[in-house]
Amino acid sequence: MLSHELRIVALVVSALACATAVQAQSLYGIGRIATPAEIAGWNIDIDRYGDNLPPGSGSVSHGREVFDQQCTACHGAKGEGGIGDQLVGGQGTLATPKPVRTVGSYWPYAPTLFDYIRRAMPLTSPQSLSNEDVYSVAGYVLYLNGLLDGDAKVDAKTLLSVKMPNRNMFVQDSRPDVKNPPCMTRC
Repeated sequence: MLSHELRIVALVVSALACATAVQAQSLYGIGRIATPAEIAGWNIDIDRYGDNLPPGSGSVSHGREVFDQQCTACHGAKGEGGIGDQLVGGQGTLATPKPVRTVGSYWPYAPTLFDYIRRAMPLTSPQSLSNEDVYSVAGYVLYLNGLLDGDAKVDAKTLLSVKMPNRNMFVQDSRPDVKNPPCMTRC
């Protein structure tokens, strides 16, 4: 019995020794450091302040065309929803027993709409839309929600100027028992 326990201990000790030796290795001889251009290709996130919005612009009318081609199959012809989320409506429902969370009722910042569309849509081929198309689709969705005029030019400045209906409803958790400090710096 004692020899069985010693074998287990010896096995554990040798496994730990091997694991420590593997962790001590710093270079595996494979891969390489990413170039600044490669990093820039992945650094495409946009925050609520519009940081990292690309140059370019679009229009609500072009957004309607792109939406008809790329978005209606999932989100419906006017953003009413289908197999994909409802994008339009829901204003005034968030405090009700059946809130409807859409771009127009729930989304707090227009620049992050650009970010989401660019990174995740269309579902079958994310990141396939040009910046002009993304500005345009974001503008069209904002138009459908009554937040932009039908003849609006959509660019970084436009997105930053849109006052989303739910912008001021997201609040910091001020409970004294919450230990996590706020992670946002420009609140």
